[in-house]
Amino acid sequence: MINLRENLTFDQAKMVIETADNDSGGKDLYMKGIVIQGGIRNANQRVYPVSEIGRAVKTLNDQITGGYSVLGEVDHPEGLNINLDRVSHMITEMWMDDANGYGKLKVLPTPMGQLVKTMLESGVKLGVSSRGSGNVMEDGSGEVSDFEIITVDVVAQPSAPGAYPTPIYEHLMNARGGMKAYELAQATKHDPKAQKYLKESLINLISKLQ
Repeated sequence: MINLRENLTFDQAKMVIETADNDSGGKDLYMKGIVIQGGIRNANQRVYPVSEIGRAVKTLNDQITGGYSVLGEVDHPEGLNINLDRVSHMITEMWMDDANGYGKLKVLPTPMGQLVKTMLESGVKLGVSSRGSGNVMEDGSGEVSDFEIITVDVVAQPSAPGAYPTPIYEHLMNARGGMKAYELAQATKHDPKAQKYLKESLINLISKLQ
């Protein structure tokens, strides 16, 4: 079994932002959309059979309806554990629609949740990243089996990975600080001086990963 993370941009997830009245007289903020795609080869060259997605979604939704709180974090945490100091939302519902698994995320009034709320209300397009485990066939098909979803995290809008070799993109996204490095690369691509500084910083980051 290996750790599996799959990123979807705001647009790929067909994300919808909703509000609903709560018992305290205020309003709760929700993100709703696709959290895991089935039946296609994704950016990480993995294929999740619809049957695997359906089973994993049902298992997680059964936990939710049974009273278990499924919490999610901001950015790309290491491992499968939930770090309470980084929790920003709670998954309130999971369901299938055609080949894809959908989720509804309730933004919580935690420090990280307030950060997400402020960005969403300011028009920032945040993506989602499913976090789970499973086995991947080594025959080149990339097919995933024994898939289990642990949670869904909120991430900065990941750009399409096509401009990067997939193994490098995936390694970068899974590394601590990788998303920040990726965003910097996008933000500085037209600034030669900033690119030089970024190059030195990336060399330092890569040296720590070895």
